[in-house]
Amino acid sequence: MKKEDSLRKLRTEGRNPDTMDLDRMTSMEICYHMHQEDRRAMAAVSKVLPKVAEVIDAAVAALQSGGRIIYVGAGTSGMIALMDAAECPPTFGVSEQTVIALIAGGRDRFGDLSVDLEDHAQQGEADLRGVSCSPRDLVIGIAASGRTPYVIGALRYAESLGCRTAAIACNAKSEIGRIAKIAVEPDTGEEVLTGSTRLKAGTAQKVICNMITTGAMVRCGKAYQNLMVDLTPSNEKLEKRSLKILKEATGASDERARELLESSGHDLKAAILMESGHCTLAEARKRLQEADGILRDAVSPCSPWYFASSTAGKQ
Repeated sequence: MKKEDSLRKLRTEGRNPDTMDLDRMTSMEICYHMHQEDRRAMAAVSKVLPKVAEVIDAAVAALQSGGRIIYVGAGTSGMIALMDAAECPPTFGVSEQTVIALIAGGRDRFGDLSVDLEDHAQQGEADLRGVSCSPRDLVIGIAASGRTPYVIGALRYAESLGCRTAAIACNAKSEIGRIAKIAVEPDTGEEVLTGSTRLKAGTAQKVICNMITTGAMVRCGKAYQNLMVDLTPSNEKLEKRSLKILKEATGASDERARELLESSGHDLKAAILMESGHCTLAEARKRLQEADGILRDAVSPCSPWYFASSTAGKQ
């Protein structure tokens, strides 16, 4: 089948009957139609939440076994993956190697959406080899069309290794969905601007990536209640956020919170435990180690603070 014929059959490449007069619309009309289509994209995502949850479980299993989350994409999909991976180290305090993204053409050509870069399946395999992909890893192929050769090549190689694999596409029964163990396929439909999948298809992909990495990191103990407790305070904004989190988690004053952060070496989990459990830094770190880094488990159920915080808001 010719490439043009296969593209014609994809919903993401179809013409949207509601925007046939897009070039005659006012700015407000364009905004309205784009907003309506984004709402449809979110409705499509809601239908695949059980599949997204499966990917989160696979990500947790990969991380707990010493593996990584590896995104593979091209064009807009690849850039969404790069963005998601780049946010994980400062947000969750993980290594840059914990969540990585491979994009057709490589990082040096970030922003270059030339179609030829995604047309080589062997390059997808080569790039996975280049990061020493192993069966412990979760490989997530991301492509709005679901038929990008670069992603297909990577997923086939990952499958041959016995990796956990998932696919995120915006067309049902996609090629990458047939290869991967878990297929996440929100049917986002035709774009406002025909074929421009950076629009609602890209929005759906970004939302799903948000769920996967956030869900996996939270499940692995990177949050306490709904607070980020493993963030890396690499700039002034994040330093202030660390202080705010510590105060909200413990009720400590500004002065006390600063003292705790300083004495703990800006180890937010240890600082929270020191204040809530009235223990030393060494004791806090020992309790965290025994709890596998899960702050909820490290806080003693006998602590008055624990009881107060766990019942807050229930009155």
